[in-house]
Amino acid sequence: MKGKEITIYDIATKLGLSPSTVSRGLKGHYTVSQKTQRKIASTAESMGYRFNTFAASLRSSRTNTIGVVVPRLNSYFMSQVIAGIEKVLSEAGYNLLISQSLEDVNKEIRNVKTMFNSRVDALLVSLASDTKELSHFDVFTERGVPLLFFDRIPGKHTAPAISIDNEQAAYEVTKHLIQQGAKTIIHITGNQLRNVYADRLKGYKRALSAAKLKFSPDHVIINDLSETSGIAAAAKLKALKADAVFVANDSCAASCMKEAKRLGLRVPDDVMFAGFNNDMISRNVEPALTTVDYPGIEMGELAARNLLAHLDERIDLNLMKDILLKTRLLVRESSSKS
Repeated sequence: MKGKEITIYDIATKLGLSPSTVSRGLKGHYTVSQKTQRKIASTAESMGYRFNTFAASLRSSRTNTIGVVVPRLNSYFMSQVIAGIEKVLSEAGYNLLISQSLEDVNKEIRNVKTMFNSRVDALLVSLASDTKELSHFDVFTERGVPLLFFDRIPGKHTAPAISIDNEQAAYEVTKHLIQQGAKTIIHITGNQLRNVYADRLKGYKRALSAAKLKFSPDHVIINDLSETSGIAAAAKLKALKADAVFVANDSCAASCMKEAKRLGLRVPDDVMFAGFNNDMISRNVEPALTTVDYPGIEMGELAARNLLAHLDERIDLNLMKDILLKTRLLVRESSSKS
């Protein structure tokens, strides 16, 4: 090998280890046993390996940093996803660079540019509510930098993605409310540009159709799903003669339910409530909120493992079909009449 700069790939080939294991071993990472670390160090020394600090900062090499762009950091669900990502990547010796778009596509574009200029090895993204097109991600695909979407994802087959079957989950929620006797179900949802809210509306409509209940556009309230919007929506329930409310997230559902009670409506006797995500607030309101268990930590861990597998050349993300995680309907007192 005279005249050739020794790389971690050469060491990995000689030892029969993965390049990522050799990289972590050379850095003394706790996930690699002391015995293996000594073997890696000894082999590296005998082969004449030199750590090239400058090369490590180039795009052609690894920075051991993964970028994450999310709509908001103050979301219980997103905090769970990030916790799952961080757990897996930390164990593999990677760092996270996290930013939030605050539901603004222009800030999302700036965040994505910052991630690229920071030379992240890969990028995980959950889209802002008003993102319509994806050209700001082209620089990653053109340079071969792995890109993986989760939760709020683009249209099918446009990029590798991990999500849930939002339509089926919403169908199950609405079906449950109908089985409890609901006839007039209000659906409070978010920007229909996003798959999560558009698909949940589809599931709501499908359940109504299956039960031969008429769909009315007046029964769909589209807002930003904030606590304030939930309070405002509660004022409309009596006028709409609602006997059930299905909200596309838990925080808005909880605030709407609390305000409905303040206005004199009994829950679940006069009006039933259901949310989505199984946020902490769903278990801490009175009555406890029926919701959908959205496995955030599992989603984060799965996204991170797939990125690592791609970086280690064990899979090709670009050939990956969309991954759908399973959800569970959690029936609680807010919708239990029986």
